[in-house]
Amino acid sequence: SGTMMVELQERVTELENWKDGKGLIIHGAGNTFCSGSDLNVVKEISNSQASINDIKDGMNMCMFMQNTLTRLMRLPLISVALVQGKAFGGGAELTTACDFRLMTPGSEIRFVHKHMGLVPGWGGGARLVRIVGSGAALQLLGGAARLDPERALSLGLSEETLPCSDETRALGEARAWLSQYTEGPATVIRAVKKVVTAGRELPLEAALRTEKDVFGTVWGGPANLQALVRRPKHK
Repeated sequence: SGTMMVELQERVTELENWKDGKGLIIHGAGNTFCSGSDLNVVKEISNSQASINDIKDGMNMCMFMQNTLTRLMRLPLISVALVQGKAFGGGAELTTACDFRLMTPGSEIRFVHKHMGLVPGWGGGARLVRIVGSGAALQLLGGAARLDPERALSLGLSEETLPCSDETRALGEARAWLSQYTEGPATVIRAVKKVVTAGRELPLEAALRTEKDVFGTVWGGPANLQALVRRPKHK
């Protein structure tokens, strides 16, 4: 709903101001990740008879959500979407704004936009191409195909299928999975994410400059100096 879209933007703003964070898990409730736009709201918008907070029409909604999900993707946090139950339409697009996706048994990702006479508008199409490639993205969008955990894993859309579908246990498993990437000082983890984001989004020369600048923020820093004192042997 429009209210939920605004609330999501507010949470993203909070996360942008969270200077000590390293990781983020996005998950649903009631064994549903996200079933996409409220169809009653969409109908009202398409009839131009309703305004949702500051979102006055479909195109504004599109740009509002593109902006929110792009900001989510660019957070200096390593993020994972924990997909339990259905991730349909806009919910499928939301999964692509995370760095990783984990699925539980019986869960499903589906880009159903074609059946609604639409294409993704929240940036999910562009992000999907970068995750699975143009051929697979065309199949998923053109066929509105159902993606169970096995197929999502084979396409590279999902990183792993967790063993348990229980909501609480799955969240614990997702935390344990994410910890392998967030272990260590926040300054270093956030620097890693910034370098990867620059490499993904910027032309090479700009990405190299960003990498140099980020390197300068950690070189000689506490984590770097402590590592030199320990003189770890890499195996």
